[in-house]
Amino acid sequence: MQPLVAEPIRTPRLDLLPLRVEHAEEMAAVLSDPALHTFVGGAPHSPAALRTRYRRLVAGSPDPDVSWCNWVLRPREEERLVGTVQATVTRRHTAEIAWVVGTPWQGRGFASEAARALVAELGRSVGTIVAHIHPGHLASAAVAAAAGLAPTDEEQDGEQRWRLVLPGPAGRIVGL
Repeated sequence: MQPLVAEPIRTPRLDLLPLRVEHAEEMAAVLSDPALHTFVGGAPHSPAALRTRYRRLVAGSPDPDVSWCNWVLRPREEERLVGTVQATVTRRHTAEIAWVVGTPWQGRGFASEAARALVAELGRSVGTIVAHIHPGHLASAAVAAAAGLAPTDEEQDGEQRWRLVLPGPAGRIVGL
């Protein structure tokens, strides 16, 4: 499998920029609200810890059958970072996606806009897109629905699996 690489994506209001280690300082402030960890656990990372994490993400997956694609979100009106979207893409043509928007920018549609753009971009390379959402996280469920994913009866680590199966070349379904 040819590794998938994060390229810039433009939406009506956002620039999705490929993650760089240099984003860690600003993103540590964006992600500093402990409330962001209510459903996923853990605690906010320090700038140094986020730099270490971003260095690992930017280096890419050690598994040649897996691509890690990560973007930061920048509204063009604000010229600052407000969140992230990510995709882990496997050889089975499946992408697992996730998103987070800093607390001050929530409720403005940034996560939905970014997730829709991410799904559209990934749809050129994968057949199935999956997200794992805590059943109590209604805002995240709304983002998944806005991006075209639907809830399934599957659960993993206390989170519900949401899925979108895309038509593949010549109308056949891929990635099942």
